[in-house]
Amino acid sequence: MSTAHLFGRVLVATGTDIDVQIGAEQTLFGGAVSAFFTTLVVGAILVAVFPDYTERMIGEVFDDPVGPFLYGITVLLLVVVLIVLLVISIVGILFVIPLAVLGALVWAAGSSLVLLGIADRVVGHEDGWLVPLLLAAGINAGLALSGIGALVSFVFGALGVGTILDDRYN
Repeated sequence: MSTAHLFGRVLVATGTDIDVQIGAEQTLFGGAVSAFFTTLVVGAILVAVFPDYTERMIGEVFDDPVGPFLYGITVLLLVVVLIVLLVISIVGILFVIPLAVLGALVWAAGSSLVLLGIADRVVGHEDGWLVPLLLAAGINAGLALSGIGALVSFVFGALGVGTILDDRYN
């Protein structure tokens, strides 16, 4: 048991409601760490396995962001509606997990592409992708720690998903 957790229990026992705050901070920090490593790992896979595709997609993200963003929002909303309908149907529950995993993978790839694009615009990748990768992961972790991070992350994810799917189906 950590000191902070023990201190929180003592304060709760005395009637102070601080345990909730300590738990919220730990969850917020855990989300930031998760966002950092997700972007780092997915981004590393993108630049190591698909370097040409990654550079092309980064270019397309910033060429015309409005169309892919709207496309991404539409697809994401349809996936959520489809998951809900499949769960309600009970028979479709078997398809929910693969659909959710596929959606999460495309979301992570799309968000990583947008974050890599931002980091590439800031520091460039002439000396390799390590610095832009770390910066992109840091940006995502910072967003997870901020108050508006979820909204900005949603925009980045929708833009990335729309860019990936627009390229795939057009």
